[in-house]
Amino acid sequence: MPANPRLGQNFLNDAQAIERIAASLGDLSTRTVVEIGPGAGAITSALVARAAHVLAVELDPGLAAHLRTRFPPGRLTVLQQNVLTFDFAAASAAAGQPLLVFGNLPYYITSQILLKLAASHAASGRAVLDKAVLMVQREVADRITALPGSRDYGLLSVTVQMYGPAEKLFTLPPSSFSPPPDVHSTVVRWRFAPRFAELSLHESTFLPFVRKVFAQKRKTLANNLRAAGIPPAAIAAALARAAISPHARAEALPIETLASLWHALQATYSAA
Repeated sequence: MPANPRLGQNFLNDAQAIERIAASLGDLSTRTVVEIGPGAGAITSALVARAAHVLAVELDPGLAAHLRTRFPPGRLTVLQQNVLTFDFAAASAAAGQPLLVFGNLPYYITSQILLKLAASHAASGRAVLDKAVLMVQREVADRITALPGSRDYGLLSVTVQMYGPAEKLFTLPPSSFSPPPDVHSTVVRWRFAPRFAELSLHESTFLPFVRKVFAQKRKTLANNLRAAGIPPAAIAAALARAAISPHARAEALPIETLASLWHALQATYSAA
């Protein structure tokens, strides 16, 4: 099947990498796997051979039709739709278990898909997603897994890691794909274990706060918070309460310290 550059399609043709990816999801014999963007079905084949059931979410109608003729319907369900509209919670409920996910993510919507997965991790108090193995541009993988104080640590790092630990598994050169992309691709494993309850945080308020403190990476925390409309006196009091230097930048602070600052701001406003 020819690739469609408009949809960011680059088909994996490295047999060894395909086996490593399928193995990285663990024992699939009783599991349902959602594959995002299966393309021509190279990795789909390895998943179908291992999993109880595979849900292939494919936007391209031609590729969706190709997959339906290539694999037995009892082991594979092909859903022709945009993954950003896919209902992971309903799929998990139908499977009776949290889902595993694999995706060779189109570079142009990688961040949107990561946020979709994060937003879909749970529903009605039950886990929807277990873990995801994702192939992304190498530079994006560096940002997802970055540690505080590193050049790549930022908003994406904190957002992803708030929903669970992410680790890089291996990197593939352009020659592993057809057609070859202009970049290297890295396979990342993301385990869903949200940290909001552990850190006594509210998802709906902490993540917007993180966006504010990382708004301009070259600016200090204090300057970013001032730009977000928080009074200087409240910022100074919160930084002191959280024992953070007034000259600190968000990129130097681990998630736990950012959580302390958020709590300090809440306490400062409550005391005012």
